[in-house]
Amino acid sequence: MKASNKVSALSLLICSNFAMADWSTTLTAASDYTFNGVSQTQNDPAIQASLDKAFEGGVYAGSWASNVDFGDTDIEWDFYLGKYVELDEQWSADYGIAYYSYHGARESSDGNYPEAYAKFGYSNALGQTEFNFWYSWDYFGEGAGHVIAMIAHTIEVMPNHALRASVDVSNSLDGDKWLWQNTDKSYYHYRLAYQTSLHQFNIEIAAENTSLDFDTADERLVVSLSRAFSM
Repeated sequence: MKASNKVSALSLLICSNFAMADWSTTLTAASDYTFNGVSQTQNDPAIQASLDKAFEGGVYAGSWASNVDFGDTDIEWDFYLGKYVELDEQWSADYGIAYYSYHGARESSDGNYPEAYAKFGYSNALGQTEFNFWYSWDYFGEGAGHVIAMIAHTIEVMPNHALRASVDVSNSLDGDKWLWQNTDKSYYHYRLAYQTSLHQFNIEIAAENTSLDFDTADERLVVSLSRAFSM
């Protein structure tokens, strides 16, 4: 299961690189890999990488990979195709499709699934607000419909120092096929991140928690260091 924040961050990165290069890659080291607050690495660190291609008209395509820890499944490898559009001076839209695949054991591919996403951004003097949505009709290969909705806001507190606060809800549309905990079809995820850069490296320190009650979804501090390269 991919981290929803990941696709938002990649899309913003790709769009900011449109004028720089057709190809870009990003390397990331993180203290944990979380999917909406749930660790995908059993609370252990992750190494991640992406390769992205930007086309004219805001179209982009790319691939992203990370280590995971789902028993014998140890690699997640994702692919996506989307389009970024500036609607006016303040509003933007980013929409596309993604496919998430898992590797490491013969049965790992049983968890592969597709997803469609639509994200809307609003910028003004108070910062950048996001309204993001993801939908899968075969969540984690279980045949369940699944929707994630997020609202986030990023504000620059001083040059090169920003805070990003977000709240998202993950909701199963088919409780007989997918439940998050006991009889819960949904859960909430809360996140506050400090973002900066130093010597071409992007740094993020994020505090997050969920409404779930198990070890890999409790409160945590996630630190990540990444660098993007134009090609």
